[in-house]
Amino acid sequence: MTEAQSVTHEVVARLGATVSDALVEVLTSRGCTRAFGILGGATVPFFSALVRGELAPIHMRHEAGAVFAAMEHELAGGGPGLVFTTTGPGLTNALTGIAAARWEGARVVVVSASTGSDRRGRWAFQETDEQVMPNVGLFTKSGWFDYAIAMQSPDELPVVAARLTEGLSRANGFVAHVALPLSVQSADVGPTPPPSTSRTTAPAPAPETIDACIDRLCAGPVCVWLGYGARRAAPAVRRLVDELDAVVMCSPRAKGIFPESDPRFIGVTGFGGHEGVFEDLARVRPQTTLVLGSRLGEFTSFWDARLVGPRGLVHVDLDPTIFGAAYPRVDTLGVHAEVGGFIDALVARLPRHGVRALRKRSPSHPSTRQASGARGVRPTELMASLQRVIVEGSEAPILSEAGNAFLWTTHSLRFDDPGRYRTSMGFGSMGHAAAGVVGLALARRGPAVAVVGDGSLLMTNEINTAVSLGVPAIWVVLNDGRYGLVADGMSGLGHEPYGLAFEPVDFEALASALGAVGTTVSSADELDAALARALASGRPYVVDVRVDTSELAPFGARNESLSNQAKEAG
Repeated sequence: MTEAQSVTHEVVARLGATVSDALVEVLTSRGCTRAFGILGGATVPFFSALVRGELAPIHMRHEAGAVFAAMEHELAGGGPGLVFTTTGPGLTNALTGIAAARWEGARVVVVSASTGSDRRGRWAFQETDEQVMPNVGLFTKSGWFDYAIAMQSPDELPVVAARLTEGLSRANGFVAHVALPLSVQSADVGPTPPPSTSRTTAPAPAPETIDACIDRLCAGPVCVWLGYGARRAAPAVRRLVDELDAVVMCSPRAKGIFPESDPRFIGVTGFGGHEGVFEDLARVRPQTTLVLGSRLGEFTSFWDARLVGPRGLVHVDLDPTIFGAAYPRVDTLGVHAEVGGFIDALVARLPRHGVRALRKRSPSHPSTRQASGARGVRPTELMASLQRVIVEGSEAPILSEAGNAFLWTTHSLRFDDPGRYRTSMGFGSMGHAAAGVVGLALARRGPAVAVVGDGSLLMTNEINTAVSLGVPAIWVVLNDGRYGLVADGMSGLGHEPYGLAFEPVDFEALASALGAVGTTVSSADELDAALARALASGRPYVVDVRVDTSELAPFGARNESLSNQAKEAG
């Protein structure tokens, strides 16, 4: 038994301790350091246990925002995310964040209140149980959760503790839900068996699998296609690229795992990516594409066959169900392994000078300055300023929001280190960055920047939460008085945008009303100074950038993909 498990067992076994106390100890032993949520009357015993357990419960302004903050806190190294909600809307409000957490591969545990058995079916306030919420998977393992249980008795605690202990040890994410009626939250627990010591470990690739990979990789030039699942293996990835002398491209979420300034980096694929990728692939002619930690979903690949070498894919991931999913007609050698372990095993057996050297390219970058338009700041000017002041002038990470903000940051910003750029375009929920930046700043104990659209910031934000906590979260707002991505997309597809504009918002005034600092930027000449002030302030800060709508975002193949889907449906 580990030391952490021993502590958990002692608390669970101590007469007088409650289920809530014991559950808090289990979660603390697995690395949880903060809890995010909104308290309700049905959650008071568990919330009090959080306070006693020094888990620093943080009251957010919306449950979805609580999950977004917990997720970004976890992905930034702050320990597994813990979310508390009350019954009814407290739980259902959290569902968008929960779905995003599954897509992102985060470790998040949601502890909610539920209705006691003696009150079920009697129209209890915010009744929450399997009877009133059937077939939606809130209390069973489903598409929402890797593990879920509606506890009915303290006797279930050892099993719950074991499942949480095992799940939170996984490398590829774990989202769980534990629902507790008041009677169980407050129930005393007596002596119980110690929790299971089981752990989930990443599989090691067999030598014959490594040899099969080497056969493919030594057959000619190689392109390494990086995904977010490779983020913990950045040094190993760089060593492998040296050994293979490969070119490298990456998904939007994988920016920075391999330096974008390196001559071998040919660009970002997918939504907001770089058309130059296809030119370099045509020049280099890689025979095999080595995919490391990516699902190759629509916004990473658009399922474009030009991104795959003629000898197919070597695809490495912790989730074996994705092999062959994105490209079902491509010859794929799937390797079920953690990326770092795979690279170590591969490099150890890779023959020296067995791969043909590639001709390196000179890195090309977007232009850093353009003349400003008459109607505000061009997005390219804003991105150039973010590159200078935030990316190169600080260590602050950037979290980009769904919408045009995602397109501009993915396409224009360049990162040489992992962990500096975060986005969520798998699930792509508006409001994710606007709320998640609070958890990111908390985990880093320093400034974190969210680049957001005005529509997203109006939908969900946690500015006032950041003020209450005193964390230096910074919101850079692309303020154009509309849902820009949708409007531009409709125009690109030949449709007339309707009802997508709204009354412009003074976000500087909104920031002040919520207790933060705000500033308005109307010309490119003001950008650098405004961003520098935000970084130096040490306070929640909103930079309201009035953007020129005449400069279209780099959609890439998105409209073509939508058009093809419409044709298929017809």
